[in-house]
Amino acid sequence: MYRVIMLHCSGTSAVAHRCAKMRMFRSLHIPPEWVWLESVAVVSAAVLVALVAHWLTMRIGGHAQRRSTAKTDGLVLARVRRPLRAVFVSVAVAFVSRILPMDNDIEDLWKQLLGFLVPGLLGWLAVAALRAFQDVIEIRADISVEDNLRARRKRTRAAILGRIGTFFIIFVSVCLMLLSVPGIRSIGVTLMASAGIAGLVVGAAAQPALKNLIAGVQMAFTEPIRIDDVLIVDGEWGRVEQINLTFVVIKIWDERRLVVPVSKFLEQSFQNWTRETSQLMGSVFWYLDPSADVPRLREKLGEIVTSNPRWDKRFYNLQVTDVKTDCIELRGLMTAKDAAIAFDLRCDVREALLKYIREEMPEAIPRDRLLMAPDPVGRP
Repeated sequence: MYRVIMLHCSGTSAVAHRCAKMRMFRSLHIPPEWVWLESVAVVSAAVLVALVAHWLTMRIGGHAQRRSTAKTDGLVLARVRRPLRAVFVSVAVAFVSRILPMDNDIEDLWKQLLGFLVPGLLGWLAVAALRAFQDVIEIRADISVEDNLRARRKRTRAAILGRIGTFFIIFVSVCLMLLSVPGIRSIGVTLMASAGIAGLVVGAAAQPALKNLIAGVQMAFTEPIRIDDVLIVDGEWGRVEQINLTFVVIKIWDERRLVVPVSKFLEQSFQNWTRETSQLMGSVFWYLDPSADVPRLREKLGEIVTSNPRWDKRFYNLQVTDVKTDCIELRGLMTAKDAAIAFDLRCDVREALLKYIREEMPEAIPRDRLLMAPDPVGRP
């Protein structure tokens, strides 16, 4: 058996190095069970050193985070703590495996295992770092402030680009894991080299999904909608709650959720009430008798609007916008700082002016009139 190993060692340099280690341990007359014990001890020591290095790294990072005024450093450390520990351990074990005495089969198995493990752990660390970056942006981009246009823009781009980055990280990690196995290495090379051709083939079979995916990438830069935008889609009023690569979730005013494909926002028209600013102008309509005193109503509307705390003090007015056979149409306009407040302001003004008309101007309520024709005989 020893002669067979010696003959095999005359091949490649890697095999010769491996066999040289085996000859060294044979020359020392170390029993096989002691070789295994020494290997376990070396691996355990490497794992221990990796854990200590990880602990020191986290301590240094935590100390820097406590001295920093930013509140987001703790989120980054919490996200990368576990994957970074796994990466430290795997790199340490891969380093010491070069000096361990192993036969051919065990060493090949060990290399394949590390080839699968290390790219996967590195991908896990990259995804964790990307999500930590998204958390930092979400905290710094506060959408609860009055003028939140820039914050909503940052959150939308971070959400879409974060999902795209996660997809590509997972794709590259899987390709690197395939490259580590000699039997299927050609699959990994082909997968990475012909990703564009594969995308065309898959796109021909799944055109709607690919169209939504491309539309999601385009939406990240063109920004027809953003997180927390107020939209009217398919006759439903709601806010953008979540933007994914292929669909958008809209929270409707009555707590329902409307799921819309991303491509619809690039191909069909919709209403975006907060495209440039969250400020909005609301309208209220009344249908009154043609004999109604419009200047008096205009003065009362001014009192109602200016005394309402929901009005943002920008603009209001009352105009006759249409005349019908039995009534006139009055439109009141008023401004508010966002869509939700504008809706409540419109309800308040509508109710208050109707109360005033009912109590102080009943003659403005629409009435049906009958015109009596004269009797042909001449009787009254």
